[in-house]
Amino acid sequence: MRATADAAGGAAAEAGLDRRLVELVNLRVSQVNGCAYCLDLHTAAALRAGETTQRLGTLPAWRDTRLFTPQERAALALAEATTTPADAALQEEAYAAAREALTDEQISAVIWVAIAINAFNRVSILSKHPVRPAAVR
Repeated sequence: MRATADAAGGAAAEAGLDRRLVELVNLRVSQVNGCAYCLDLHTAAALRAGETTQRLGTLPAWRDTRLFTPQERAALALAEATTTPADAALQEEAYAAAREALTDEQISAVIWVAIAINAFNRVSILSKHPVRPAAVR
């Protein structure tokens, strides 16, 4: 799984997607799936990549803010549609929006990043990976 996730991240970088966007996708999928371990891990990764606490705090309501770019909004919608594939109308809407804001390579990369984090979410949830308190400085 690690190799798949690394390959998806590499494809995202090659397609010109910023690391912050990849982490937003990882976080949004992990929010939808309720994976505490991945939320903890990818929040730290997003902050290291330069993401702001304001955007991280409003990510669950990304549709209701103006904090996310059209490209980010398209990627988040596509990631959600990948995570909840039973909603065909949502998938069609998300894919149409993605075609407006992302290249074919970027669409493919976002889908693969979402698939990889979905797999990690399931492993972490079923394995009951714990979230440990951060070290006090």
